[in-house]
Amino acid sequence: MRELTPTAEQEELRSAVRAVLTRHEGAAAWRPLTEQIGVAGLAVPEEYGGAGCGPREVHVVMEELGRALSPVPFLGSAVLAVQALLASGDTAACKALLPRLAEGRAVGTLVWAEGGSWDPSAIRTAAAPGPAGTWQLTGTKEYVLDGATAGVMLVAARTGAGVSLFQVATDGAGVRREASVTMDETRSLARVVLDRAEGRLLGTDGDGGRILGRVLDVACTALAAEQVGAAERCLELTVAYAKDRVQFGRPIGSFQAVKHRLADAYVLVESARSAALGAAFAAGGTPEATRSAAVAKSVCSEAFSAVAAEMIQLHGGIGITWEHNAHRYFKRAHATAHLFGPPTWHRSRLATDLGLELPGPGLQRTSSP
Repeated sequence: MRELTPTAEQEELRSAVRAVLTRHEGAAAWRPLTEQIGVAGLAVPEEYGGAGCGPREVHVVMEELGRALSPVPFLGSAVLAVQALLASGDTAACKALLPRLAEGRAVGTLVWAEGGSWDPSAIRTAAAPGPAGTWQLTGTKEYVLDGATAGVMLVAARTGAGVSLFQVATDGAGVRREASVTMDETRSLARVVLDRAEGRLLGTDGDGGRILGRVLDVACTALAAEQVGAAERCLELTVAYAKDRVQFGRPIGSFQAVKHRLADAYVLVESARSAALGAAFAAGGTPEATRSAAVAKSVCSEAFSAVAAEMIQLHGGIGITWEHNAHRYFKRAHATAHLFGPPTWHRSRLATDLGLELPGPGLQRTSSP
């Protein structure tokens, strides 16, 4: 039976990350996180200058970043970009880029989604052979994590052989990056427009579908941990408020109806935690990893959204003002539910993988789950 209790080292990592995030707010936390703790290289193999840790350590960091709604580029750079490079199998690119990413000297981004979809089959950005073994990429990418400021850019595009991965210079000709105006101000997203931008092929032409499939599993697993951390913080703040807020001469937390709602929120948080941990344990490019990642993304997205909404409801009017962070958690919940695909898409992926048939539009299940 797998041991779910965090190790002493993982608890120390959690304490260190929380301490830094307490002392340094917002984007200012990135430098101490990389220099004092080394989070940027956490999942980078030791041969490339990293710590060589696994998904469980990434899980710990993502939980803490979620609790603080931190805007640092850990997910886009230390998770997506690093895993895409490793999955490409391009040794030269790994040697050239991973040490910089591991030290935090550079921030990486994976330029991927198109038309609101993270499905590799939806990629339409075209890559045509260019001079001297290069490629020319043309297309528009959306929802690029830290895309406006990243110094290392990896782009998924379609060639005659299928989807492939390319390294594109962020300041090269034909590259335009535009910061996106989003509802969730705690996460930086951008739109990237490519017009015959020069790219270098990473790995094997046509192998991008496999790479993105692997990265999608890792991304969903990491994001699920962030959602759990944020949902847990929502519950903590709401319980504390229910103890302090007095109505009709008694704390609102003493009312049975409020107790029931908080108990339901607790069940959602703990259920989500189990799903996220299960995905972290299963990570490794196996069929089980894909299924667990899809489950975690679906369960944790819906749990976080429900708990964040409950937080606003039980806080009342202050929950939707700028004086309180409740609305920021609610916005992060809504945004993360759609990042890397909504829960419905992941349930569909899971059903397809298991050979199940989901009800179509307008149909309802006639039997119990």
